[in-house]
Amino acid sequence: MLPRASAATLYTEAALVSPLTPLMLRNVFIVLVLAALAATSAAAFPDVPATAHRPAQAKIAHPKPAHHPARKSPPRHTSAHSQAYVRGLHAGHSANSRSRRPVPPSAHLARTRVARVQPHASVKTASLQRTRIVTPSPLKGSHESLARQNERTEADGLERILDEDDLASRIDQKLLVPLPESAALSVNPDLTENHRYCRPWTASFLADLATAHASRFHKPLQVSSAVRTVEYQQQLMRRNGNAAAAEGDVVSPHLTGGTIDIPKQGMSREELGWMRNWLLARQVAGTIDVEEEFRQSCFHITVYKSYASPSATPDSAPRRAQASPAAQIAPEDQ
Repeated sequence: MLPRASAATLYTEAALVSPLTPLMLRNVFIVLVLAALAATSAAAFPDVPATAHRPAQAKIAHPKPAHHPARKSPPRHTSAHSQAYVRGLHAGHSANSRSRRPVPPSAHLARTRVARVQPHASVKTASLQRTRIVTPSPLKGSHESLARQNERTEADGLERILDEDDLASRIDQKLLVPLPESAALSVNPDLTENHRYCRPWTASFLADLATAHASRFHKPLQVSSAVRTVEYQQQLMRRNGNAAAAEGDVVSPHLTGGTIDIPKQGMSREELGWMRNWLLARQVAGTIDVEEEFRQSCFHITVYKSYASPSATPDSAPRRAQASPAAQIAPEDQ
């Protein structure tokens, strides 16, 4: 039996020179088998892209984006306003990306106009002052005017109508004619039928006045009083203290049938001014006399026989009226 030390030495030497162990042999065999299998697979199948072996995935249908037509560019013009508009579009997009609306041409047009204003140009400011309408002064009567009316009617050969029988007789003789009622002229309903008469030249005057007034104001005038008798005037004096006398040298010219009254109720300020100018022109021409009454609020107008003559039409009367003395127009009552 060998000693213990020599036995260890023999084992070590035997391990160094001994062949592979069974475990190592098994591992080598496995490696060789795997290499053979890999070589066989490479020979049987050619190279295939890696993406070919990916599993097929279900196709998901995505909605196609809606087709929006391209925004039309503004037409190109050679005018300065159009070029300013195009420049404004580019400037607006570059300055503010959040604002997509182009500046309208009117804004550029306004800017262009402002830019064209000269630095020293004066700008007129609108006046806020109210235009004052100047109304002519009233045509106030006087005792001298009433006396003149009596003198003129006597010179025309007109007599005072005494009573209703005298009035009916003159109507039958066609010395008095009916008032020219029309769409432009009405008569007060309270006026009795036999007192709706006047002289022929007075009727012509009324027709002319009513036509001119209606063409301007599109509404009719009204006659409140015409021919009167001495008997009626005496009754009126007892009811109206402002009524003229029925007897004497200076009486109411209504007694001759040449005078009429036109009430002022319902007339505007412009209408009153127009009436005063129209009547004053004929008064200056000498064909009428006017007294503007305020207690009864009417135009008391006496028409003379000269109004019927063609030469009596006051075509230039307004000019003469402007040159007439101021004393012919009395100041307005306060």
